[in-house]
Amino acid sequence: MSLIVQKFGGTSVADAEKIRAAARRALRAQQQGAQVVMVVSAMGKNTDILVDLAGQVCDDPSPREMDMLLSTGEQVSVALVAMAIHDLGGKAVSLTGGQIGVLTDSSHTRARIQSIDTSRMRRLLDEGNIVIAAGFQGVDQELNITTLGRGGSDTSAVALAAVLGADMCEIYTDVDGVFTTDPRLVASARKMMQVSHDEMLELASLGAGVMHSRSIEFGKKFHVPIHVRNSGVFTDEPGTIIGPISESDDRPVSGCALTKEEARITIEGVPDEPGASLNIFRRLADLNITVDMILQTPGSEGKASISFTVVQGDLARALAAVRDAAAELGAGPISHDETVCKVSVVGLGMATQSGVADRMFRALAESNINIQAITTSEIKVSCLVKREQGLEALRAVHGEFELDRAPAKIVPFEASQKVSQAADLAAVVSGLQAMEDLTVQGCELDDSQALITMSHVPDQPGISADIFEGVAAEGIIVDMIVQGVGADGKTTVSFTVPASEIDSARKVVEELSSKLGGDVTASETVAILSVNGVGIRSHTGVSTRMFRALSESGINVELISTSEVKVNVVVAREQGDSGLRALKAAFADVVK
Repeated sequence: MSLIVQKFGGTSVADAEKIRAAARRALRAQQQGAQVVMVVSAMGKNTDILVDLAGQVCDDPSPREMDMLLSTGEQVSVALVAMAIHDLGGKAVSLTGGQIGVLTDSSHTRARIQSIDTSRMRRLLDEGNIVIAAGFQGVDQELNITTLGRGGSDTSAVALAAVLGADMCEIYTDVDGVFTTDPRLVASARKMMQVSHDEMLELASLGAGVMHSRSIEFGKKFHVPIHVRNSGVFTDEPGTIIGPISESDDRPVSGCALTKEEARITIEGVPDEPGASLNIFRRLADLNITVDMILQTPGSEGKASISFTVVQGDLARALAAVRDAAAELGAGPISHDETVCKVSVVGLGMATQSGVADRMFRALAESNINIQAITTSEIKVSCLVKREQGLEALRAVHGEFELDRAPAKIVPFEASQKVSQAADLAAVVSGLQAMEDLTVQGCELDDSQALITMSHVPDQPGISADIFEGVAAEGIIVDMIVQGVGADGKTTVSFTVPASEIDSARKVVEELSSKLGGDVTASETVAILSVNGVGIRSHTGVSTRMFRALSESGINVELISTSEVKVNVVVAREQGDSGLRALKAAFADVVK
């Protein structure tokens, strides 16, 4: 018998009529032969009302009591849904997170799931019940009620689907599915039939509000297909399946996103030596500040420049930490900008198709949008631009990659793709202890690359487009691209190419520098070290652990780029092997 987890968000159970509609959906799925677990959020704005009440009672409520208070919203919903199912002739049992057996750590208001006991749910399902689970909550070892933070009900649903080996996790919400970008910002945005876990992880971290990145981490880690559907559509019209493969294998970009609330911090004069990056980023990790774009340009005269972005709300705390680090390192000056935003394109096809970056850069240049910084991964290119130009930038790149047009060839999702999956369910179950712990899939060394740096070039629209159009015209595949934050009207652009192509790439850049000015350096004696896995960004200590391992081995980091699933650093080639050994030792406890 198949098993389905259905999650209904707050807008999908906002009133009695919607609650009954959700109950009918679950009953219909059961009548079609599936066992059904529902995960339900608090009704409508209930959580906001409770937060407001707490503020009226107390200026600084304790996190433990906030969890006790906020968990009641889901308890109201699950009880009402159970009543509706009974009234419609079905059998249902409502359960709190604690009654289910959702065990978390003790980080109140932002707890992480440690394990889930499925015995009670399975017994109730076998007795013919629809199990209605309160999302967003669990209990710790002391039986204190905990809540999972933002996106917690999505996280609950995908986690339950993982431990139960569900055939599908259906997320019912007030949108039709996952779009190529936010349809409220770009009218031509198109609903995707499916999108890969990796692509959705990047899009979710970039601010795509349909799903929270923690729930997608579960989906990727435990091979759970997720079907995002509109709860207001009373038909079987499909939404978007988030699964193991992309929608299409013939186009490089699947979606794009605009992250508005970004702030950028730049530290000049950082000693170009082992341990400098560690000194900065361990302080941020200790404060649980999530760092997004990390940009370190190659050192000059023994000094390097490091820039990174944080959520705007974390800027003040991040600046305080950076000032402490700079004082210890003898670095400076420090600058920041809270009037920036980030536009990104995402797609699995980037890993195998060239020319994506230069097309994006040219589209921005033609809209007279200057790129302040660039970072890339295998499946993402992100550019920092002025916030006032963010919407125009998003529309420009969406149009450039014709994301409003359905791909010529769509790869259909097959149920057999769910778990390479059920064939190794024992391995999945064994991984459910400490479910949200960091999972590193591997540490890698690539010593086949060369590094080219173009420094002191004009910081103006079109520079990056000119560089990478020229490189692409030679058929050269670019791996990492890092453009540092400009100063005094000049900027630095660094990128890696196959060592066998360095002469052709250097020729392109030197011809361009002869027209624009600037200096060109090239090195064939570099290597790229990578740590990849699930939860790389949400676990703030990953970069710290990586930089510490390299620092303790006396290895200097020359260049950094980050993504949701990978951190890349460029080091000297002769230190590549020792660096790889250091990383494998540092992450041995979390490699799966």
